[in-house]
Amino acid sequence: METIQSFFFLALELTLLFLAISFFIQFIEGYIPYDRMQQLLAERHPLIGAIIAVMFAFVTPFCSCSTIPVVVSLLNKNVRFGLVMIFLFASPVLDPTILTIMTALLGIKVAAVYTLLTAILSILIGFMLEVFGFERAVKRVIMKGNVDIGKKRTLKEAWHETLHLMKTVYPYLLLGAGIGAFIHGVVPTEWISTYMGGDTWWLVPLAAIIGIPLYIRLSTMIPISQMLLAKGMALGPMMALMISSAGASLPEITLLHSIFHKKLVWAFIASVISMATLSGFLFYII
Repeated sequence: METIQSFFFLALELTLLFLAISFFIQFIEGYIPYDRMQQLLAERHPLIGAIIAVMFAFVTPFCSCSTIPVVVSLLNKNVRFGLVMIFLFASPVLDPTILTIMTALLGIKVAAVYTLLTAILSILIGFMLEVFGFERAVKRVIMKGNVDIGKKRTLKEAWHETLHLMKTVYPYLLLGAGIGAFIHGVVPTEWISTYMGGDTWWLVPLAAIIGIPLYIRLSTMIPISQMLLAKGMALGPMMALMISSAGASLPEITLLHSIFHKKLVWAFIASVISMATLSGFLFYII
């Protein structure tokens, strides 16, 4: 009974948060000057461009399938390679809807540290890939069709877009709520605190590696992480798992093979694991 009640209230909270924030994002997206942002990426000082790339990632709440065409578009417009990589790393992990849910469930401190760490590490890794010459591993790809961003929507259209997005994401939200409720009601606290708590350092890189093939969406992981943390799991490996599973899913890696040579694809995977691992260790310190 406790598990069912926990699932109901957690699913209701996630649903209301997702609908409200997604509707707001869908409506204001048409007023974001995407063309101007792309120009600024190409023209400004690298550091300013990096900040713009992170902002661009934040205001484009795309799944990995939608991110890849934007990456191709930026590369075809000769935007600096390092800035494009910053966008690629930051876009899936800096979703404003997910960050809002993270704030509500895990607290504003966790969400703020998560946002700051992922933004800084995305910038550092993006420029490092540029310094090491990985730009030569980009294939020449011409994007077919247009990416539907920057389109102004009425309130009715924004609501329809929100419902369309909800159909895609909602099963993962319910899955996360279900697993979280199961952990809350069934899994013993002593087991989690004994085997997954404390300062066991190797749990962090292990979680970062496991996260990629699992293909767990961030929207699924947040309610699960809330229950695991309440049961005693250490924050470091939990954050490493969240970042790696959001930053490099198997479908995204498959799509990247179409625009990157294998050398850069492997560098991308290694970078996501490194970002997740380092973030996990930093959460121990903070």
